[in-house]
Amino acid sequence: MRIVSGKFKGRRITAPKKLPVRPTTDMAKEALFNILNNLYYFNNISVLDLFAGTGNISYEFASRGTTQITCVDQDYGCIKFINETARSFEMPIQTIKSEVFKFLEKTTQKATIVFADPPYDFSIEDFTKIPEIVFKNNLLEKNGILIVEHSKHTDLSQIDNYNYSKSYGGNMFSFFEIKNNDEEE
Repeated sequence: MRIVSGKFKGRRITAPKKLPVRPTTDMAKEALFNILNNLYYFNNISVLDLFAGTGNISYEFASRGTTQITCVDQDYGCIKFINETARSFEMPIQTIKSEVFKFLEKTTQKATIVFADPPYDFSIEDFTKIPEIVFKNNLLEKNGILIVEHSKHTDLSQIDNYNYSKSYGGNMFSFFEIKNNDEEE
């Protein structure tokens, strides 16, 4: 994997083969950040990266100037790799080793962007739990979004607070945000 843009543009990061991960492709990541670039100033946001895996998405945010990034993953090897990589690049990334649903139920930490990249073989019930808990526990800052990465074979459009999806190859990003009832009047 490589960092697509920002301070560390073009830098390659090689994760150990033994990690239980499926990093977001460079093409999908670049497309996602093109969308986000039109919505946010990266140095003014906070990011919560769930099922962080290799930290691929967090490195991209850090390279673009985001200074408040938290990665959550239950795998010790993933957390160790993220910590080592963040330290070597001097990136402001915090890590939390935790099962994601347990973390979401307990945390009060809010973020502008909550990014979740769970296993593609998650059940629709497990995918549904992510936005349910994020919105129930009010974990998004004002004008924040939840982005869930999933297979193009998974449809999340029926989940509350769903806004839209974008597909890139086999990757799909579904965007969720707080629905403002005032707009409907």
